[in-house]
Amino acid sequence: MNQTTSPGKAIPVVVVDDHPMFRRGLKNALAETPDIAVVAEADQGHLLPGLIRRHQPRLIILDIALPDKHGLEVVKQIREEFPQLPILILSMYPEDQYAVRFFKAGVAGYLTKDSSIDLILEAVRKVAAGGKFASPRITEKLAFDFLQTDKPAHELLSDREYQVFLKIAEGKTLTEIGEELSLSVKTISTYRTRILEKMQMKKNAEIILYAIEHQLI
Repeated sequence: MNQTTSPGKAIPVVVVDDHPMFRRGLKNALAETPDIAVVAEADQGHLLPGLIRRHQPRLIILDIALPDKHGLEVVKQIREEFPQLPILILSMYPEDQYAVRFFKAGVAGYLTKDSSIDLILEAVRKVAAGGKFASPRITEKLAFDFLQTDKPAHELLSDREYQVFLKIAEGKTLTEIGEELSLSVKTISTYRTRILEKMQMKKNAEIILYAIEHQLI
C-alpha cells in the first residue's frame, strides 16, 4: 500500500484496486487536476475501513474483483460503517453484469475501466459532491426496474448466487470458485443447486449458454 497527501482543498480519494499498474496510471491521471488527490491506495478490500478512518476521504474508487473480498461485500461493509461516504465503482466488468446490483447495494456511480479520463473525472466530481453517475441506459433500467414483471432469470439470484453463477459460466470448477470466494466446495455446491433451481436448469452447460446469450460473459 502506498499513500500521498492531499494538497489544499482537493477532493481526497482512496483507490482500491489489485492491479498496481492501473492504480499508478489512475493516480497519475488524477494528479494532473488540482481539485482531486489520491490520499491512499490499497490492493485488498479488508484494508479499506482503516484507510477511511485514517484519511477521511470524500470518495472511494473501488474495483469489483479483489483478491480477498468481492466488491459487493466491500460495498455492504462500507455502507454499514460509513453510510454517508460515496463509492464509485471502476471495473473491467461491463455494466450489464453488475451495475444495477451495485447501485441497489448503495454505490453512487459505476464506470468501466475503458472510460475516458475526462469521464472518470466528471464522475469523481459529481459523486464526491453527493450526486449519482451512471450511463443513460443503466439510469433508465434502474428507474423502470420496479415495473418489470418479466425479469431475466439471472436477476432472481442473490448477490452471492450471481457471483457463483458468473464463475460457473466462465468454466471454473467448484473447487476453483471456492478458493476464489474463500468458501468450501460444499457451500459452492449448495449455491450451484440453488442457481439451477431458480433458473430452471439442470447442468452447467445451460448456465454457460445462458450467460453467452445474455452477454454476461
